[in-house]
Amino acid sequence: MNDFAPILFFVYNRPEHTKRTIESLQKTLGACESELLIYSDGAKLDADKEKVSTVRDYLNTIDGFKSIIIIKREHNFGLANSVISGVGEVLKIHNSVIVLEDDLNFSKNFLLFMNTALKEFQNVENVFSISGYNFPIDIPKDYKENIYLSPRASSWGWATWKDRWEKADWSVSDFKSFINNKSKTEEFNKGGNDLTRMLKNQVEGKIDSWAIRWSYAHYKNKAYCVYPVKSKVQNIGTDSSGLHSITTNKFFVDLDLSNDVKKINTRLTTNEIILSRFRKFFKFTLWERIYWKVKRNFKIINQ
Repeated sequence: MNDFAPILFFVYNRPEHTKRTIESLQKTLGACESELLIYSDGAKLDADKEKVSTVRDYLNTIDGFKSIIIIKREHNFGLANSVISGVGEVLKIHNSVIVLEDDLNFSKNFLLFMNTALKEFQNVENVFSISGYNFPIDIPKDYKENIYLSPRASSWGWATWKDRWEKADWSVSDFKSFINNKSKTEEFNKGGNDLTRMLKNQVEGKIDSWAIRWSYAHYKNKAYCVYPVKSKVQNIGTDSSGLHSITTNKFFVDLDLSNDVKKINTRLTTNEIILSRFRKFFKFTLWERIYWKVKRNFKIINQ
């Protein structure tokens, strides 16, 4: 395959996670044909400066890609602003982009899948993004496709196109009318009953998430995210090492062991059995909800 989409990689202060992510990405088929652009965020706290510096020292040693560009922020943008601005900047130049954060492992065919899906779905207007990760849900044994559609976007190894990204309203300007309309909130929650709650927390400043606003853009445009049946991505950051992570095995998946990518059906429709199991996955336990609330409040106190 020619014309691989550029890879946009966001890093901060986790040198070991960053190294593991890059080493895994270097082993994927197509890495040497891909442009790698790295955004290194500036330290928010003095305590973070040493680790940020360690990450940047490592970034200077990376090879194995078609080209490498490193952008070192002098000041702290935060993850949400980094992603929103960084993806926007890259899509001023390129038509599509693959977006990664510093806590992922990949199957060997990850880049092949992402680039194939980007090419096949580029003219399918109601598909807004491609996910390399699939949540550990049971897929019906008689389901013959290698992908499925969900109204919820993914943030763990994903991709999109310029024209879709430009349709996102990052200020959520219609939130007041949305939150007061039960049918709209129920429709949004078809991607998981936590979505409206997270969007409300975002608007109220209790969290700072680009991902919930990106999922909302999918809902607003009646669009979908494409998920692989066999996950191409494993998250290695659910160890509380990041501000947005939680210690859990809930998201663990077995990686696809294939070296190739089967033909993708771009005419498939949503599968209600899969979506029902998808929604059920996001019914978090009481302990998980308490954990997230405590962690969010701790973050606000220490800002």
